[in-house]
Amino acid sequence: MFDEVHHRPCGRPTKSGAPCRAQFSGPGFACKLHTTDHEKALVEAYQQGMETGRTKEREWRQRTEAAKVEHLERQIRTLREELDAKNRRFDVDGDQAVTVDGYGYRWRGPGRLDVGDRVLLPENFVSALRQGSGPFPGTVTELGTTYTGTLSRIISRAPAAPRQPG
Repeated sequence: MFDEVHHRPCGRPTKSGAPCRAQFSGPGFACKLHTTDHEKALVEAYQQGMETGRTKEREWRQRTEAAKVEHLERQIRTLREELDAKNRRFDVDGDQAVTVDGYGYRWRGPGRLDVGDRVLLPENFVSALRQGSGPFPGTVTELGTTYTGTLSRIISRAPAAPRQPG
């Protein structure tokens, strides 16, 4: 009875005894004139229950979708790590391979570079546009590189960046 949405006649007896022909729709038992207080309370409880159910369903869907996204992100991270481990080069023709600010380079020495070391890099097309001509500084962000193309050589270690007054 509550799930009917189409218009329908009330049908309750009027003062003359004839069936009420007023149309109503949605949850309910009769038109507004013929609905009892008890029936009004039932309809209100039904509507509150439906709203609570819709709210809970929305929350459940959001949690489910968030869990799916989290699972997919974990899978992507795992696959990237596996691919990285397969393709990462730490040595190129005897030179140490490193990633400097996201780009692969090679280092001939002296000594090995570590993450955080500051280095001087050779000018390239982009650095010339951004920083002007000549070598420019960078920071080793990863050991090894997954870049498979030809790597430029790091010119030298750079002096540590000056500390900012605290």
